[in-house]
Amino acid sequence: MAAWIGELHRRGLAAGTIRKAYLVASQILDAAVDDGCLGRNPAKGVRLPRQVTREPHFMTADQVGKLADAAGAHRLAILTLALTGLRFGEFAALKVSRLEVDRSRLYVAEAVTVVGSQLVWSTPKSHARRHVPVPRSLLPLLVTACEGKSREDLIFPSQTGGPIRLNNWRRRVFDRACADAGLVGFTPHDLRHTAASLAISVGANVKAVQRMLGHASAAMTLDIYAGLFADDLDQVGSRLDSLVPQMCHNDGWEPSGEGMTEVGNAP
Repeated sequence: MAAWIGELHRRGLAAGTIRKAYLVASQILDAAVDDGCLGRNPAKGVRLPRQVTREPHFMTADQVGKLADAAGAHRLAILTLALTGLRFGEFAALKVSRLEVDRSRLYVAEAVTVVGSQLVWSTPKSHARRHVPVPRSLLPLLVTACEGKSREDLIFPSQTGGPIRLNNWRRRVFDRACADAGLVGFTPHDLRHTAASLAISVGANVKAVQRMLGHASAAMTLDIYAGLFADDLDQVGSRLDSLVPQMCHNDGWEPSGEGMTEVGNAP
């Protein structure tokens, strides 16, 4: 297994691609162990190439609108990704039955990714199914996209009727739309980051963002988007300041701010 991983790395495959291939192989070997065909999973403990984390990029609402308009027939796909924060594999796997119109929710229960040249269906990345809120203004567009389809049909199929493949979609749709909209340096995954940014900008707390994105923990959400919550610290300070007068009853001290010095000039 280690030799195979090394060969994939030498062939120039990206770390993320190698990790996906490893995950599928490891799951197959786990099944072989469960069936008694193997004594142990030889994939366990194999070191994988380090995946470099790219700083998240965020689009403004205006930029999302320009990108969606430039995408033409794929406008709804752009808006759905930018307003729900779905991973692309989750988006590509969305079936008509997963749209809950009465609750204005999408039920994320599976994902589809490309490993080599094959499409692999699985549970979401964290293996936790979840409900994702859909903005009310987006809901009628999704309902229209589902019209005439059976419950098991894909909401966003490819031209051949199967799941959309990320690399093809990026090249044919996303990159072209970015160029037409004058947007530089963005990737399809930045639409997920953008959804988080927009949600935080309208007041969503870290727990709500975690649930929307399907992160394993709120700590993970904070690790990625801590900078977007920075203004909350100022609000906490201001709110605590309003409580100080209630603490000053008998000692004659009244907070005024007078006599304060810059930290660097403190005696």
